[in-house]
Amino acid sequence: MATTPPDLDTARPRGGRLPRRERRAQLLESALEVFVHNGYHAAAMDDIAERAGVSKPVLYQHFPGKLELYLALLDSSCDAVIENCRIALSSTHDNKQRVGAAMEAFFDYVGSETGAFRLVFESDLTNEPAVRAHVERVTSECAAMIADVIHDDTGLPAPASRLLAVSLVGMSQVSARFWLSEAGGLDRDQAVALVSGLAWRGIRGYPLTD
Repeated sequence: MATTPPDLDTARPRGGRLPRRERRAQLLESALEVFVHNGYHAAAMDDIAERAGVSKPVLYQHFPGKLELYLALLDSSCDAVIENCRIALSSTHDNKQRVGAAMEAFFDYVGSETGAFRLVFESDLTNEPAVRAHVERVTSECAAMIADVIHDDTGLPAPASRLLAVSLVGMSQVSARFWLSEAGGLDRDQAVALVSGLAWRGIRGYPLTD
């Protein structure tokens, strides 16, 4: 089930001029492939420029350095996780189905062929404060949305709802990453059903009333 790292042996052919927005998108796509394949520390701006089929000065016209390029990718990756969680929670008013939808959102994100989840959940640059802040934002914002649902459904005070929400987010992303790398033989639907079933059996034990 693991995603296949992109083939970095073949650079994109050099093309003509592109509008700035299109060029930026192209550079980000190439940078994502290089960062996912090599990690931050082993990736070089030369590698990214070659992968994109542009000169290094063109790359620097859009991004002043490797960290700024990485943060731009991380920002869009974090936004995607948070938006997926928001969509899942708003897709139904049935809380059992909400648990399954939220779990599915994490599994779909981790299972994406882009491998972008590695920037968010497996970054080798978490000692950098700006990177750590981006990564923590995923847990913080997803947990805040889930905590609101838990509070409304159970009547638990905000700190307790928040703790349960953070636990659910952690369960989602850790189990999804384990499934991708080690849980051979289980397809996505089976994995989602197992983990969401476990989560629901726990969270439904906190009813608003007896």
